[in-house]
Amino acid sequence: SSGINAEWPLRPGVQEAMKLATSMAQERLAGRGGSGGGGGGGSKKGNPADVVELTSSVFDKEVLDSKDMWLVEFYAPWCGHCKKLAPEWASAASSLKGKVKLGAVDATQFPDLAGRYGVRGYPTIKYFPAGAKLDAEEYDGGRTAGDIVAWAEERLEQFAEPPEIRELLNDDVFREECREKSICLVSILPDILDTGAAGRNEYLQILLQLGDKYKKRKFGWVWSFAGEQDKLQDSLEIGGAGFPALAALNIKKNAVLHHRGGFSKDGINEFLQYVIAGRIAPMVLRQDVPKLRKAAQWDGLDGQMPEEEDYSDLDDIELDDLEEIKIEL
Repeated sequence: SSGINAEWPLRPGVQEAMKLATSMAQERLAGRGGSGGGGGGGSKKGNPADVVELTSSVFDKEVLDSKDMWLVEFYAPWCGHCKKLAPEWASAASSLKGKVKLGAVDATQFPDLAGRYGVRGYPTIKYFPAGAKLDAEEYDGGRTAGDIVAWAEERLEQFAEPPEIRELLNDDVFREECREKSICLVSILPDILDTGAAGRNEYLQILLQLGDKYKKRKFGWVWSFAGEQDKLQDSLEIGGAGFPALAALNIKKNAVLHHRGGFSKDGINEFLQYVIAGRIAPMVLRQDVPKLRKAAQWDGLDGQMPEEEDYSDLDDIELDDLEEIKIEL
């Protein structure tokens, strides 16, 4: 007996079938495939190498253990609809590169994976969300590259992290959040001595909740406190009615819109709805926005009253000393 580890030669017919299946799989990934092929509908040509070929041995590590969002197509090399989808899938993979990963499983070679995810027809596309992956979900979008990209980007935005509410510590923060974005929301909060840490955090929490609600808008969100960036306050004409104050700034159009209501979630939400709908007339900036000065980052603590000068020893000063002080002044 040659033993169970011996390499058994394949019959010629089996060898030919394996070669044919391998060739068809390669052609499919390249967007070719004879009469079952079909055009890409004018889609931007993608790179088939951007589609990750998945096997049983790497699937869990590549897909389930990753934090990336995945779209995985289960196909059969002989499937005409799969061949038609191939160039669209490659184009979408290239467009989404760096944001969403697109994979492909040959279900005829890895029926265990197809069985695990209930694949009963080809092509079948499964969606694995970013982060922890408890199970796959059905992809219910279109089959063109544009449809696939739009569907994936919508899911990305839906589960994206809320934007950071950044303190205006220097001009770089202002440039990144206001000069490089279409609209930024500038909040000037009261001095820490007026609110304490708890009060300031309540204001920042309101901004964080609204940032999450409007994250699809890609707004910039920045804050400072009264007097810290006084030149910016003057140029935006913000804070005339007291603090906290908020304004929507479109620096590319040299325009600012002031929030006149209360600094509450509902109040600011209504203001943003009006801004988006164009129902508030913007004010043209009457002076250029200056370069911001460097500021110390808030430490998250309550403010401390400045120490008062100790004048307890004034009784020891002689009148002659006072006269000398007056002369020096």
